[in-house]
Amino acid sequence: MKKKTIEKTEDFIEEFEKASSVHLGEISDEIKKDQKKISDNVKKASKVVGPGVITGFSDDDPSGIGTYSITGAKYGLGLNWLMPIQIPLMIAIQEICARIGIVTGHGLAGNIKKHYSKYLLFLVVFVLVGANIFNIGADISAMSATLSLILGGKISFWAIITTLIIIFLEVFISYRIYANILKWLTIFLLTYLLTLFAVPQNWTDIGKSLFTYSNWQFNGEYIMTTVAFLGTTISPYLFFWQASEEVEEKALNDDASSKYVHPKMLKKMRVDTVLGMVLSQLIAFSIVVTCATVLNKNGINNISSAQDAALALQPLVGDMAGLFFMIGIIAAGLLGIPILAGSAAYALSEAFGWKEGLFHKFKEASGFYGIIIISTLCGLGINFIGIDPIKGLFYSAVLNGIVAVPLIAMIVLISSRKDVMGKYTNKPISKVLGWLTFAIMLIAVIAMFIYL
Repeated sequence: MKKKTIEKTEDFIEEFEKASSVHLGEISDEIKKDQKKISDNVKKASKVVGPGVITGFSDDDPSGIGTYSITGAKYGLGLNWLMPIQIPLMIAIQEICARIGIVTGHGLAGNIKKHYSKYLLFLVVFVLVGANIFNIGADISAMSATLSLILGGKISFWAIITTLIIIFLEVFISYRIYANILKWLTIFLLTYLLTLFAVPQNWTDIGKSLFTYSNWQFNGEYIMTTVAFLGTTISPYLFFWQASEEVEEKALNDDASSKYVHPKMLKKMRVDTVLGMVLSQLIAFSIVVTCATVLNKNGINNISSAQDAALALQPLVGDMAGLFFMIGIIAAGLLGIPILAGSAAYALSEAFGWKEGLFHKFKEASGFYGIIIISTLCGLGINFIGIDPIKGLFYSAVLNGIVAVPLIAMIVLISSRKDVMGKYTNKPISKVLGWLTFAIMLIAVIAMFIYL
């Protein structure tokens, strides 16, 4: 009897194991299918994220975050009217720059060199490099101060560590891996949206501020801040970077020197650019509004940097919002500094006729990588020789606003020439928005010099 019972039990266990095995196998197959779906979706999203999104997010580097924070703390919502104006202008200029790169197979410096005076080229390029170095110095300062607040240790120690990490990533990591690192870093900048929604907001007032111009102030400081705001948003280094990165993307998939452009390539570029610029301004909007509704309303009007804003936010809205702000500063630096150094390297290399491109190895383009290393180290040096990097960032933003004016004119003229662009010249909407950007920034710069 016991023997039969044992045999039945063993048979039951065997059947149960078979059934379980089949069931678990089905579950395992379902899990694998779900994993594949997730993986495919991630790959699709990664393909959409290209030079345009990376360029847009890099616009919100620590110095940009500092400029937006200072603006929000000082003027509240008073400069929010710039946001809806800037978005179409940014999109138009960056799309033109990207199209120039794709069609000609050369960056902006290469095209300016070919079609304009070399003296004008070197003037623009050297001013760009100077402004970029001050930006790099300010970004390193903001990152190292933030890391010191979070992890402890001396600011100088973190300044050296972040500089070495950035040089290593840009010089010794392959372009494909490096581009993917930049893509994933963009996610961390969305912490500024979390900061915005972590704070109670009067959305009616915020909505009105986007279309209200009654707070205009006709004085030098206000107009200079407007030029800095425009200069840190519609910035020359973004023009050079995206044009050159589109050349690199084309070189990886096609012949960069060929003027044939697949329609899908242009469509992808435009989607990528629009997405990047809209997200860039959404983050800028989040920073300005957070500092306006928290700092400005509590009488904190004079801050000098992004980390000052993070520290001021903590006691007013809690440690979490301050931490989100700080994480954004670090991610923005890791994203923005390589692009500042890289855009300087592209511009100088094309100006001097050196081989350039992140897809080359160090031995193949030593001059290009040398500029990246030197400009990053010069930015680090600013933090050790007594130059105030925070003042540097504001004035470099103003300088960017000034330099952008003639550059935008050259960009629109180059992209309108059939002998350069073939059938890919500017459509009427691109011409109108391009020249409108030029006019607005020119008027702002002239007004600044009149009222200073």
